[in-house]
Amino acid sequence: MVESETGTLRDVLLCRPDHYRWIETNAIAVETLGKGRSIDAQRLQSQFRQLEDALDEAGVTRHYIEPEPHLAYQVYTRDSSQTTPWGPMLTQLALPARRGEVASILRFHRAQDGFWRYASGGNVEGGDIHIIRPGLLLIGWSGIRTTAEGAAQVASWFEAEGWEVRVEPFAEHFLHLDVLFCMAADGLAVTCIDVLGDAFAAWLADHGIRVIEATYRDVMAMSCNLLALGSGRVISPRHSARINAALRAEGLTIYDPDLDLFAAGGGSVHCMTMPLRRDPI
Repeated sequence: MVESETGTLRDVLLCRPDHYRWIETNAIAVETLGKGRSIDAQRLQSQFRQLEDALDEAGVTRHYIEPEPHLAYQVYTRDSSQTTPWGPMLTQLALPARRGEVASILRFHRAQDGFWRYASGGNVEGGDIHIIRPGLLLIGWSGIRTTAEGAAQVASWFEAEGWEVRVEPFAEHFLHLDVLFCMAADGLAVTCIDVLGDAFAAWLADHGIRVIEATYRDVMAMSCNLLALGSGRVISPRHSARINAALRAEGLTIYDPDLDLFAAGGGSVHCMTMPLRRDPI
């Protein structure tokens, strides 16, 4: 189970990028395709293996869903489910091109212990859900990938368990909240305050969360999109050099696989990993 974004990560859900290609589902991918770039399949697989190696080095057990040829973005396992303190939750994907991902998620979790909840009100995707620490949840919504209705339904479930929930609207241009915000360690986040605003910054400060500030350029390079491993360790893409230097200055150990081909499609390490089990913090 998962009760924070920063407890030591023990198990994670992945999908191999056997059928990965860029599709026009977000502003970053549209820009990439507009530049006429193409994917080197061998380099793509090498980058994914670097992510696997980083997880192995960190002692994380890898689990997989089965890739399907017609699901180009299945590699971004963060969106199609969410592990909670009470069990996994099935999300409600917005885009027709991605809705088929639910089948592999159903097969995986039904072979385990089943689901805690099934999202059914509006749309809600895992990239917008941040279980910051026990008792504190942040949900983003843009109206496109996660809707206000979908965010409200998930918020109500956590609030019924006694949690404080902040529901944060943001511009649809940014796809998911994890493009603009991720926890790096207990009490430390990487986020773009220029986009999310002073009220959001004040809320973080009120909850004892310090900030490494990201720029718009960082955001569009997916440099906020990182994975806290717990115990002072983070996986953050190699091209996020400025953010990685700031994280190291905080005393964190950084694993930095090369993931620029995935980032060019609008997703990076946070998008590509769904934590299944973390230690309590």
